[in-house]
Parts: sequence; structure tokens; C-alpha cells
Amino acid sequence: MLYDQDFLNRLEAGLRSALPGWGLSTSAKLRLLTISENATYLAQEGAARLILRVHRPNYHTEAEIRSELAWIAALHAASIITTPRPIPLRNGELLAGFSDGQSQRFAVAFEYMSGDEPDTSHNLVKWYKVLGEITARLHQHSRQWQRPANFARKLWSFETIIGPRAHWGDWRLAPGLDAAGKATLERAAALLAAQTKAYGQTPDRFGLIHCDMRTANLLVEAERLGVIDFDDCGMSWFVYDFAASVSFMEHESFIPDLMAAWLEGYRHVAPLADEHAQALPMFVMLRRIQLTAWIATHAETPTAQAMGEAYTNGSVALAARYLSEHGL
Repeated sequence: MLYDQDFLNRLEAGLRSALPGWGLSTSAKLRLLTISENATYLAQEGAARLILRVHRPNYHTEAEIRSELAWIAALHAASIITTPRPIPLRNGELLAGFSDGQSQRFAVAFEYMSGDEPDTSHNLVKWYKVLGEITARLHQHSRQWQRPANFARKLWSFETIIGPRAHWGDWRLAPGLDAAGKATLERAAALLAAQTKAYGQTPDRFGLIHCDMRTANLLVEAERLGVIDFDDCGMSWFVYDFAASVSFMEHESFIPDLMAAWLEGYRHVAPLADEHAQALPMFVMLRRIQLTAWIATHAETPTAQAMGEAYTNGSVALAARYLSEHGL
């Protein structure tokens, strides 16, 4: 298990050794906020507050991390969205390196952004309309931005989402998945393979996206909706950004309302043909199976532990419904 207590102790010790690079002492207050792909900490000393993201080993390359930061910088320069700025080290570098006692790790600092994760108490429909507007602006920038020559981010296609080269592992290893459930998901995956191939990856529908604007990566304060964590940004279908935004709640009855609000917001900023709107349920199903794999390969994370077998069973139920809706 990657993020066991011994590993976290070594990680914190290594991160503390890197704090002076950002002008903090090694005794600064350090609090673990989340464990997902990465470990995220809040560092505090006096009036200074920084968010520190320590990258999961063997996931993103140095070039991929630098490319993410380049896009965030470009988005800030163009005033596209509200997102925390990367904070450079005192030597001007954005990427820090330290040893966790066994391997070399990368870490990035971001400015602290206040706010709360939106939930059902925040009028999600209202905020998903705003999210649709933000996503449209993000996509407009993505289409027009001249990427640096060395730009490198992951490809999120069928093959790398739930296919043979899946970045997050094999959904067949999901907790509690029995033979009948596996057969149902196999049929759904085969249908999705054919549907995504037919939909295609032409530039009008496939490009650089955030790929993880779920509620855990959104911060509401008053009338502001901030977006954080570009760690999974990469090349994929533009409307996959909606599917990612409803991660872990794909089964909820209010999803059609969120979809309608997101589409209204998106179309307020940029055109979106019916062909792409009609593809949203396909991508929600694709994302659901991807996350079913994620909870298997990230079993040490609080999110995966909270989801457990119930999430797997829900995925099978959604897949069965999806197949039925397509006459299968």
C-alpha cells in the first residue's frame, strides 16, 4: 500500500527538508489535506500559507509536470479562470525535488485559495451552470494556445482510460466484482469502445482539457467558483470534462439537471453542437468504469475506501441500464 503511515512519515520528513526553498523553516506547520494521486499539504508559518503537492512516484514525468504548470501560467496571463498560481522557489524554479528516504520526489507549491467544495447545500445546479461557462472558456483557450515545443501531457483515450493501456489500471480488479458483474462491464466496455471510435478524435472534439473538475477540485466563496488541481490535464475529448465533473456521483438522480445546467452555461460562452451534447452520457459511463478501476488501484486513499464494493455494484447497475438504453 503506497500511502501507509511509514511512507507518509518519510514523505513529511523529506518535504520539511525542502521547505526552506520556499522561504519557510523546517519547523513550519505542515498538515496533510488529501491523498489521491498525490499527497497535498498545507504549510503555514506566520502569515504565509502555501499548498504543497507532492507527486505520486512513477506517474507524471518532470516534463509532464512542467507542462501542466505552463498551461496554468498561460491561463493566468489570459485571465481565463480563477485558479491558484504556482509559487516559485527562491531560486526561481517551480519544481522542487527531495528524497523521501527511498526515492526522489517532485513537489510544487501553489498559492492558498479559500472556499468550500460545492455540495447539495450549495445549489449544485447553479454552480454547474457557472462551471459550464468556465469549461467553455478553458476549451477556447486550449484550442488557441500555442503550446511550448516540449509540451507533454498524458493522452486520455479509450485505450488509456479503460482499455489495455489504462493509466489507472484494470477495472476487472474492482473490489467485490463478481462474474456476472464482470460480464456486464465487459459488454458495456465493448459498446463504449465502438461508440468512442465512431465519435472520433478530430480537433473539433479532442484536445487539451482539465480532465478532473469534480466537486473536490472546485472552491466556492460568495459568487466565485475557483478551479484547482490540473494534475490530470491532458489530451482527451472536450466534453469528457463534464463526465469528470460528476465523478463518484454518476448514479445520482440529479445528474441530468447538472448536465442541463452545464450545457446551458457552456453554450452561453461558446457553441456546442447537439452531437457533442448527446455524447455526454457515453462519456459519463466511460468515466464511471475508469473510476471503478481507480478505486482498485488506489485502495490506500480515503476516497477509494469510502467507495468500496458499493461503488463497484453501482457501476454494474449503471452499465446494465446503459446497455438496456442501447437495446443490448
